[in-house]
Amino acid sequence: MRTTLLIVFLAILAAPAAAAQRDLTGNWSPPRQEDRLERGPGPALADFLGLPISEAGRQFALSWDPARYTLPEHQCQVHTVGYIYRGPLRVRIWEERDPASQELIAIHQYISTYEQSRTIWMDGRAHPSENAPHTWMGFSTGEWVGDKLRVRTTHIKQGWHRRNGLPSSDRMELIEYFARHGDVMTHITIADDPVFLAEPMVKSQSFRLNEESGGNWLWPCEYVVEVAGWEQGDVPHYLPGENPFVADFAERHGIPVEAALGGVETTRPEYIRTLREWQAERDSQD
Repeated sequence: MRTTLLIVFLAILAAPAAAAQRDLTGNWSPPRQEDRLERGPGPALADFLGLPISEAGRQFALSWDPARYTLPEHQCQVHTVGYIYRGPLRVRIWEERDPASQELIAIHQYISTYEQSRTIWMDGRAHPSENAPHTWMGFSTGEWVGDKLRVRTTHIKQGWHRRNGLPSSDRMELIEYFARHGDVMTHITIADDPVFLAEPMVKSQSFRLNEESGGNWLWPCEYVVEVAGWEQGDVPHYLPGENPFVADFAERHGIPVEAALGGVETTRPEYIRTLREWQAERDSQD
């Protein structure tokens, strides 16, 4: 009798946590007006304003030439899990449950961009050894925190924090939260990259549920010769101090180049004082 009562009591305690879980299944698309540049043509060159990049990340980004995308080995290169949700895409989400117990084993995602399949393991398994292979989507485990899905991802290949040359390293670890509110899903990412970021970078994006399952779910990509004359082993790049676009974004928007080049200080609200002082000095010179 005591054992039975204990089991019933524990079941009652566990019930609210289980009930708090949200159903994320369905077909989701991002609103086009949100982060328009990221979801369309891409951000301007040398625009890292408000991003906590490290000096290594800045130097890598300033040496990057957009013509690198014309190389056959990069034309179909997949966006990694830390960036892929920022671009134009559709996401299909479904659950995998144990047929006998109905326990949640995994949450699966199919991402239309580059036709990526992602598994978020929900069965408590451990992450593999640091020597395990890295992939575009990495290795993900999840847990419910109230009614929000918290996901930890490791073993991610090198990719991009932003699609203008700002890289992410293969040492990056990603924490995500998926929160559903009716037909809107909010996705928050916290990227911890000890190589190319000076501190974790937080982003968010929204998705809206599609009642219709149609639309374009394929991403056919076949590399071709886009630029004639490349020799085997050529990699388009800029040497230090030779990037001709380093001041374009800053001059177009009337801010100092140092601000456009990003860094931790540009993420802080008080950085507005620095910009005002710069503007005041500039006005006095005029």
